[in-house]
Amino acid sequence: MTGTLENCLVFDGPLVHSCSRNQITTHERALVVVENGKITKVVENVTGDVKEHLGSGKYQMKKLEKGQFLCPGFVDLHTHAPQFPNQGLGMDMPLLDWLQTYTFPLEMKYEDEGFAEKVYKNVVKSTLKSGTTTACYFGTIHRKSTTRLAQAVSRMGQRGLVGKVNMNQNSNGKYVEKTEDSMKETLNFIQDVSELNNPLVEPVITPRFAISCSMDLLKELGKLAASGNYYIQTHISENKAEVEFTKEVFPDQPNYAEVYNVSGLLTNKTILGHGIYLSDEEQKVIASKGTAVAHCPNSNTWLKSGICDVRKLWSNNVKVGLGTDIGAGSVSSIIDAMRSALAVSINKSFYSSEDYKPLTYPEVFFLATLGGAEALNKQESIGNFMVGKDFDALLIDTEWQNRPDMNAPTFTMTDHSLIERVQKLIYSGDDRNIAEVYVCGRLVSSRNISSK
Repeated sequence: MTGTLENCLVFDGPLVHSCSRNQITTHERALVVVENGKITKVVENVTGDVKEHLGSGKYQMKKLEKGQFLCPGFVDLHTHAPQFPNQGLGMDMPLLDWLQTYTFPLEMKYEDEGFAEKVYKNVVKSTLKSGTTTACYFGTIHRKSTTRLAQAVSRMGQRGLVGKVNMNQNSNGKYVEKTEDSMKETLNFIQDVSELNNPLVEPVITPRFAISCSMDLLKELGKLAASGNYYIQTHISENKAEVEFTKEVFPDQPNYAEVYNVSGLLTNKTILGHGIYLSDEEQKVIASKGTAVAHCPNSNTWLKSGICDVRKLWSNNVKVGLGTDIGAGSVSSIIDAMRSALAVSINKSFYSSEDYKPLTYPEVFFLATLGGAEALNKQESIGNFMVGKDFDALLIDTEWQNRPDMNAPTFTMTDHSLIERVQKLIYSGDDRNIAEVYVCGRLVSSRNISSK
C-alpha cells in the first residue's frame, strides 16, 4: 500500500455497518484505509501489529479511543431547508392548514437572498453536525436563493441533492409561479448547480406535490428529468385530506401514484415523501419503476397524518429510506428518525394481527444508511464500508466516563459490547455522540473530541 500523509488515512478501531436489512455487522477492531476519499482496503478482526496488514507505505494513522466506533454516514431522503426556522411550530395542525398558516408565509421570505444565505448556512451546519452526510433538500420557488443552498452544501462538503420547488397552483395566491417561469427557472437552477463543478452536489427536479402543479407542469418536469437523467423528489399520500384533494384536482387519474406515472415522474431516481395511504396497486407500480419512499415517522406523527407501514412497502418490493422532514418534523437528526420509526412501528403492532412484527433496530439502522443509499441508487458508492465506496462516515463516541465534559445523552460502561453501544446510540443517543463527520474522506464536522 502506498500513499501520502495528505491523501492516505487509516482508521484503526471498532466498525459497524449494514450489509443486509436484518443484521448489523460489527468488527471489534478493523482497519479502514482511505485514499483520495475512497475506501481502498478493509481489514477485519485485526490482531497484532497493523504494519503486518498495511506494509511499509506512508499513511496517517487515526486510532479510535475507548468507546468510539466507526459508523456509515446517515442519509436523509426528505427535508425542507427553508422550513428550519419553523421547527416546532404548528404541530397542532393538520398538513394543509399547517402549510397555509406557517409554511408558505415563511417560504415567501426566501425571495431575499440575504435571508436565505443566513438560514441555509446554519441548516447545512446543523445537518452535518447530526451526522447527515447525504441530504435531499427541498428549497423554495426562488431559484437564486435555492442556488445559495446548493452553494452552502458544496462549500461545507456535504453530499446533497438540492431542488428548486415548482408550484403553479393551489397555494395561498401569492406564493406561486407561472408555468413558463417555473420551467425557465428550473433550467437556470440546473445550470447554477452545474457551475459549482462539484460531483457531490446534484440538482433534483422538485414539484412540491401533485395538487400544487398543473398536469402540464408535471409533464414538462417529467420530460426535463428524462432529458438529463435527473433525480426527482416530491410528496405522495401524506394526509387523507391531501389524497382526496388530489382526486378532485386530477379526476381523470385513478389514484395519486398514477398522476406522477403519466407525467413521467416515477423513475428509479425518484424519492416520494411519506407514502402513508398508498394502495397495493400504487405500491406495485412504484416498485416496478424503481421509485423509493422516504419514511418520515416524526412529521407523520406531529401533523397527525398517519402511520406508514414500512413492512407493507417492503412486501411490495418498494425501496425505503428515512427522512427528517423539517419543519413538520421536529428534529433534524436521522438518529431521531430511527427512534421514531421504531416507536411508530411498535404502535402499529398494537392494532395489527398478532403475527405483525414491528421494525427492529438493525432494520432502522439499515434504513438510515445502506437503505437510504439504495433508495438513491447510490449503493455502489455509499452506505457501508465496502472497498471501492466513498468514505462517508461518522466517528461515534459513547464513552462518557473518560470525557465528563462531553455531556452526551447516552454513555456506556466497559462491559458493554459493541452491538450494545450501537443499541444505545439508536435508542438514546443524539448528535453529541457524533465526534467527527466525514464525506468522501474529508472531515466536515467535528466535536473536538480527541481521536488519535
